[in-house]
Parts: sequence; structure tokens; C-alpha cells
Amino acid sequence: MKVDFSLSCKRENTNAEKYVLRNRLFGTENLIPMWVADMDIDTPSFILEAVQKRLQHPNFGYEEMPSSAFVAQIEWLKRHHSVTFLQEELLYSHSVVASINAAIEAYSTEGDKIIVQTPVYPPFFKSVTHHNRKVLFNPLKKSEHGDYTFDIDDLVSKIDKDTKLLLLCSPHNPVGRVWKKEELKALGDVCLAHNIVVFSDEIHSDLVYEPHIHIPFASLSDEVANITVSAYGVGKTFNLAGFAISTVAITNEILREKYKKVYNEIHFAQGTILGHVAFETAYMYGDSWLEVLKIHLKKNIVLLEDVCKKHNDKISFIAPEGTYLAWLDCSKMSLSDKELKEFFVKNAKLGLSNGVSFSKEGSAYMRLNFAVSSEIMEQAMQQLDFALERFQR
Repeated sequence: MKVDFSLSCKRENTNAEKYVLRNRLFGTENLIPMWVADMDIDTPSFILEAVQKRLQHPNFGYEEMPSSAFVAQIEWLKRHHSVTFLQEELLYSHSVVASINAAIEAYSTEGDKIIVQTPVYPPFFKSVTHHNRKVLFNPLKKSEHGDYTFDIDDLVSKIDKDTKLLLLCSPHNPVGRVWKKEELKALGDVCLAHNIVVFSDEIHSDLVYEPHIHIPFASLSDEVANITVSAYGVGKTFNLAGFAISTVAITNEILREKYKKVYNEIHFAQGTILGHVAFETAYMYGDSWLEVLKIHLKKNIVLLEDVCKKHNDKISFIAPEGTYLAWLDCSKMSLSDKELKEFFVKNAKLGLSNGVSFSKEGSAYMRLNFAVSSEIMEQAMQQLDFALERFQR
């Protein structure tokens, strides 16, 4: 498949969150926004064509999530991740964060502890406190080389009878790890031993770069599948976040019924007609487009690597194994988190996510979303290079 990722449609006047919130978040509109995790890459044309075809029908009343959409996802997960779910094990959700909140209500009560492995996507720990549960922080263990793994010893030392749920980010946002089977197995063994349910956020699972392979947590064993709630979707892979559609997969019938009780009380309903069309079409026909996308994203990684290597006395970066998010170590710049944000906004004219927003372990880091067209990436790297050249502490 030939796809041109050199350019993308302008989004400034489309009510895109990434652009609309520039003033509020950064105090200016004069910057390239590279923060929120959607793509400045056009949604695939074959999906748009399917949506346009559905628009030719003049009735847009209530619709059920079609069986064919679930089947398309089931087949995709088999092809790409060697994991099999039954259709009755899948439930629609409008977002992974909504699913996390439902899982917290389903599998814990007020005062219970929920494990969060920081630095991590902020709604993980914010959702816990919102429901009056306690966050059990199990920070990732950072090596002297700057990469991360699970700290199993720390986890085991902190678990008690009130620990009910673990929120797993796999692949990990923001550090970009694609967890190896042995790492996941060690985590699974602990959760099995302590009867802890695992919510596995696998929304970035399609965005993994060779030689790394995404291992679905539920695929480790039947026993692990029995304690797992898995979240999947097309939002990241095909830039369809605006369609508000994802799914959860729950193999264990008891866990599924507990989840459905909360699910029905909230009234998730079944999503939107156009969301159904986009979801099914993406999973049916998106294989080759995804492969071309990953080649493009790897080129963007190289551009970022080049700038970081040139200025390695100020900034360092380990290429992510998955996701389209770069975790930039800016500690050598010796700036406060506020000063670091100001450097990127005022000097580089880039709007990034502050590392400290992912927890205190993210202090001195910035997260950069490189899922952009070649045109945007080249401009952003020129601006970053220019700013780092002139940086003085």
C-alpha cells in the first residue's frame, strides 16, 4: 500500500483538542502541539470512504454495536497478537479511561488499594482517587541506562489484604516499553498469588516496532486470563479517537458480570453508528496501512534520535519499543519542571507533556508525541535543534 505521510491536513480550525487548548496550556498559540496522544496524520482514506458511504443513508437512529464489528476485532487480535476472545466476552466502551473507572467500581470498594506503576498516564492514578480508593504506588524500576522494568520486590512488599486491582499499561505510556513475556509472567504470578484483578490497557498494542512483540496479558495462561480485563481499540492505531469507540475483553464470567453491573448502571449504551463503521472497517482492512504507518513513525524516531545525540550533554532519549510517544530525559539541563516547560514553549516553540504530570518519577522528563507528518516532524526538530544550540544554564 502506498500512503503519503509527508503532509497532513491542517487541524487549527477543526476544534481539535491539541490545538484548541494551546493558549490554556502553554499561554500561546505560536507553537507546534505535540502533547495529547492523537496523530497529526490523516485517518486512513478507506475508513473515511466507508463512513461517507454510510452517510448516504438518511436515518441515524439508535444502533446496536454490530456483531460483525466484534468479529472483525476478534480476527485482528488473532492475526496480530495471537490472542483469542469470544464475542460474548467483549463489551463496547467509549474510552479506555471510562473502562478503567468502571473496573475500579466493579472490583473494589472505597478505601481499597489499587496498584499504579508510575510514571504513567495520569488518569490511572486520578481515577483511583476520584473513586475514593487508595493509590498503591509501585514505581517502575529505572536502570542506569535509563530504561525501565517492573519492580516486583517493591510490589510484593506493599501488597496487603486491601489490594484489589492492578492497572497495567502495556505497551507503556509514557516510557515506551513493550513488556517481555517473562516480565509479564512475574507480574501475573504475584497477582494470582494475591487474588488481584488486572486491568490491562493495551490500546497501544498495534504500535510496536520490530523486533519487539506485544504479549497480551490475558494470553499468558488460562489462569492469568481468569483475572484479566483487557482494553483494546482503534483510536491510537488509526487516529480514530474522535469516534469514541473501544472495547473491553473479560474472559472470566464472574468478573464480566461484576463489570456489566456497573456498566449497565452507568448506561454506556452501544456507541455511534459512524463509530461502528469506522471500527469495523479499520480492523477488516487496516493491516497494510498499519505497516506503512510504523515505517513512517520509525523515521520520525530517527529524526528525534539525531537531535538528541547531537545535544546529548543536555537531553537523552531511548527509542520507544512501542507507542508513538518519546520520553525525553532533560535532567542534564538542570531546570525545574516549570523552567523545562518554559524552555520548550518559549525557546523551541513546542507544546509537550510535562513529565511530572505522569507522577513525581517523571520530574525532569518531557513526553513528545511524534505521530505527525514528515513536514511537522522536520519543522519541530529544526526548532528543537535551534533551541538546544542556544541553551545556556
